[in-house]
Amino acid sequence: MTDTALLGPAAPPALSVMSWNVRRLLPFGRGASPDRWDRRREGVRAVLERERPTVLGVQEALAEQVEWIAASLGAEWLGRGRDANGGGEHCALFYDPARLRLERWQQYALSDTPTVPGSRSWGNLWPRVFVVADFTDAATGAAFRVVNTHLDPLSPRSRRRSAELLRDVGWGAWAPLADARPTVLMGDANAGVGSAAHRTLTDGLADTWDAATTRSSPAWRTYSGFRSPRPGDRIDWLLVSPDIAVDVAAVNAARPGGIAPSDHEPVQALLRLPIRVGG
Repeated sequence: MTDTALLGPAAPPALSVMSWNVRRLLPFGRGASPDRWDRRREGVRAVLERERPTVLGVQEALAEQVEWIAASLGAEWLGRGRDANGGGEHCALFYDPARLRLERWQQYALSDTPTVPGSRSWGNLWPRVFVVADFTDAATGAAFRVVNTHLDPLSPRSRRRSAELLRDVGWGAWAPLADARPTVLMGDANAGVGSAAHRTLTDGLADTWDAATTRSSPAWRTYSGFRSPRPGDRIDWLLVSPDIAVDVAAVNAARPGGIAPSDHEPVQALLRLPIRVGG
């Protein structure tokens, strides 16, 4: 529950990554409601300014929130809303342009037709997406991939099928992403450790909480509902391919000014990527 940085800015060769469901901005809310964006957005900024992740994946963010986060970090970002017209909730990826070079990125639907924006399958009531971006670390030359997503909250079948599709992307086996590379997969999974989705993805990817040499926080429940932090399940995950070393993992339960910035706690990790030899 500390208001000081858990990981803080990462110096090369370390890479700091964070995944955070920032809770979508709602057009209503009583004056004292913890869900009001105008009440909690300074807390979002305070956490991000302290931690300064090299890569940040957010879920549920609407356009106004994306702009707020980008300004808070001084970061570049990519992604579109999940709806067919590019509006609605974003799984935006933010990155430090002074450290990382963006090579390419794309957004896909979590559906039987991934290249059709706004498409739905497997029981999704709303469109679900994932964003894939390939980066090169300008400080070390390490090339890597980041996948950011938000799985369906209602349909276990959807979460399982989505995990199967994401697994294929993570291994570089899916046709648009034929070159395998070190991969970080992050997001709000709406499912706990040991679920079918988690088992599917960790059959090859490592959960950073388990793989970390050090944990700099208690094992907080990652969905708090704006309440005080308490131990429990992690439905927000940071997973990595086996060639990525995990130095530190954390669940950030900061409450700047005594206010929960979101109904989810951000999950963080300090990583070391394999360095390419010979260019």
